[in-house]
Amino acid sequence: MTDHAFLQFRPDPDDGTPLYLQVARLLSNAINAGRFRVNDALPAERVLAESLGISRVTARKALAWLADKRQVVRVRGSGNYVAPIEMPLTRLSGFSEDMIRRGYQPSSRWLSRAITEAHADEQLTFGLSPATSRVARLERLRLHEGTPMSYEISVLPESFVPNPWEVETSLYELLARRGHMPVRALQRFKAVNASLDVATKLGIPEGQAVFFITRVGYLASGNAVEITTSWWRSEYFDFVAEMRRDV
Repeated sequence: MTDHAFLQFRPDPDDGTPLYLQVARLLSNAINAGRFRVNDALPAERVLAESLGISRVTARKALAWLADKRQVVRVRGSGNYVAPIEMPLTRLSGFSEDMIRRGYQPSSRWLSRAITEAHADEQLTFGLSPATSRVARLERLRLHEGTPMSYEISVLPESFVPNPWEVETSLYELLARRGHMPVRALQRFKAVNASLDVATKLGIPEGQAVFFITRVGYLASGNAVEITTSWWRSEYFDFVAEMRRDV
C-alpha cells in the first residue's frame, strides 16, 4: 500500500475524543474501507507523526490501541501489519453478519443457484424421502472489496428455500424472514491444499493452504436445515475459540 493520501486528514481539536483515539479511528476506517488489506504494513510511527502533525507518542498509542483490539499485529523490529479477521467459533452466524459486525462490506459473486436432486448423503442428513429429495443448491464466492475471501456451496431442502434466486447477500437473512433460522450447528475444520478448481475460483496458486469447513445447521426442532461446504483463504482469517476449565 503506497497511497497514503488519506493521511492528509487533520485531527479535530474540537473533538472531545483523545487525540490518539482519533488517529486510531482514522486508521481503523482506512482498514475497513480496504485501503489496507490483511498483512499490509501500516505507516510507521514517524510517518504518522509527521503526516498528521502529532507526536510519536500519540502515534504509538494509536497503533497500540489497534493492536489491543486485534485489528493490527505488531512485529518487533519490522512494523505494524493489518491482522487477519478473527472469526469466533462460539457464535452461530453467517459470513455477511460477521463481516458487517467488524465494519467490513461483504458481497457475493454468484456462480450458480438452482433446484436439483439431493445427493444420497444430503437425503440422509435432511431426512428426505426419494419422492421429496429436491434441494436448493447455492454456489458463490464471498468477497470483501472485490477480493474473494471464500468459496462456498450451501444446500438446503427445497421446502425451506423454494426460490434460491431470492437469496441475495445473506442466506441467514432469508432463512430468518421465512422462519427457518438455524439455532445451532456442527462445524468441522480441516487444513487442505487448494485444488486447481478451488484455487482458480479464489485467485490463489494451486496447492496453497486453505481452511476447509463443513457446517450442518439445525432448527430448534432438531431437523437439519443447511449443509454448507466452504474453502476459506487462510491468510485472511483466524478462527478463535474461547475455552474454560471447570474449577
